[in-house]
Amino acid sequence: MVEFEQSPPGASLDWHRAPHRQFVLTLVGSLEFVTRDGERFDLDSGTVLLAEDTVGTGHRWTSRGDAGWQRVYVRLDDGPVPFTAQNRH
Repeated sequence: MVEFEQSPPGASLDWHRAPHRQFVLTLVGSLEFVTRDGERFDLDSGTVLLAEDTVGTGHRWTSRGDAGWQRVYVRLDDGPVPFTAQNRH
């Protein structure tokens, strides 16, 4: 299943868990992502995040900049991540 979402500039979501295991692809915008164990990093356009924190204490995020945050969620089944690296020349 694939789902598109958009949040306005300055949007944020307080502590929550991923609803299911999924890829989160940032199409437009930038945000600060924080895990409960204190890890902080930015998600920028072109970034792909594997969200697997479906149990436990979760994460939070805050949109940065004037573009808002446009993203795609790709729901994954249980098991290995369906990814095959390919060299492109």
